[in-house]
Amino acid sequence: MSQGKTILKHEYDLIIIGGGPVGMGLALALRGAGVSVLLLEARGLPEKTEDSRPLALSHGSRLILERLGVWKGLPDVTPITTIHISNRGGFGRAVMTADDIGVPALGYVVNHHDVFRSMHKALKKCDVDYLTGAQVTRLETGAERAQAEFQHDGVTKKAAARLLVLADGGRLTAQIEGVTQHVQDYQQWAVVARIKSECCPRLGGTAARPLKITGRTGSGFIRSPAEAGVAYERFTPDGPVALLPSGEYFALVWTVSPSAAEEILALDDAAFLVRLHDHFGDRLGKLVEAGKRSGFPLVLKYVTPVTACRAALVGNAAQTLHPVAGQGFNLGLRDAWELADEIISAPAETGTPAMLARYRHRRRMDSGAGRIFTDSLVKLFSNDDPVLGSMRGMGLSALDCLPQAKRFVARRMMFGARG
Repeated sequence: MSQGKTILKHEYDLIIIGGGPVGMGLALALRGAGVSVLLLEARGLPEKTEDSRPLALSHGSRLILERLGVWKGLPDVTPITTIHISNRGGFGRAVMTADDIGVPALGYVVNHHDVFRSMHKALKKCDVDYLTGAQVTRLETGAERAQAEFQHDGVTKKAAARLLVLADGGRLTAQIEGVTQHVQDYQQWAVVARIKSECCPRLGGTAARPLKITGRTGSGFIRSPAEAGVAYERFTPDGPVALLPSGEYFALVWTVSPSAAEEILALDDAAFLVRLHDHFGDRLGKLVEAGKRSGFPLVLKYVTPVTACRAALVGNAAQTLHPVAGQGFNLGLRDAWELADEIISAPAETGTPAMLARYRHRRRMDSGAGRIFTDSLVKLFSNDDPVLGSMRGMGLSALDCLPQAKRFVARRMMFGARG
């Protein structure tokens, strides 16, 4: 890997703009393929970047990260062995377990910066020109090649490639001719924090209580409910609230109105925990600790098409989803993996209309289904309509009673529409 005072080539097979996990994942997937790659990242080195946001990785994403040589380097991975879905103020709930589906775990919770750093470490072993602190200012695409102009170390530089890939979250989408961005504001915010509970989880109708464990892990009591690997998705009229196991804590993603988010972020820790308990219910007993809180607005963004002349968009540049069901990063990682597969299958066709058409067709079902699934969940569950409330309850009850339906939903969450 090259960085710092890299001597740039004038021509590459691929220029990737955006050195987050999706952009780095694409570069890693192409190693050893005989494809020249320039990776441009606007931020500094990952060792100097802290991002404690939780990532909910599907089982399918774990398989991709294993193939990329990244998985073993991840610290503090918490398996999700059970997902508990409920509907506040209504009947019906569903519980899915890894044993139901026949997999080691339904998903995994890791920190965003841990994935970032593990990928960066793997990139050091790759023949990739990797520039950090590179601010892209201009893009041009043509029939034969694309070109990126960027600022690095106070100097304006240019590089050309047969294919330009945007993995930058959508900042430069407007510069790609022929691509239209669609935006829907959900009028919701997500409040995120780390939460600790004093009790172990309750999955049925009995009170929360310590959970006895036996078998390969030995006998004893789990110290924390998160250590049981139970993830909670609770739907309320204001939006879903998710609690994902993360070590001995839970990673909270609480969807609220913009005005409520402002109030919640201003509360002290004690008042915040009381308000969260009142909203979520007593399933986890008393909430005893809260970490640093932050919030951000929720919107649905997606582009059509995801390719243009000598250009492809992946990850959040192609689609930014509501965090309900935790599909966004997993979808972006599959974008990168399948784009790499198309390039490796026919390197000479990199960036051609035929190659981009194949990639676009290949991703259409997965990305479209993921977008519709998450958007439908938000619209169906984020309201207090009594008719829809009854439908939600019946749907959750039916899901809980039908093993085939559970497997179908779980596999779609783990592997996407191609699962």
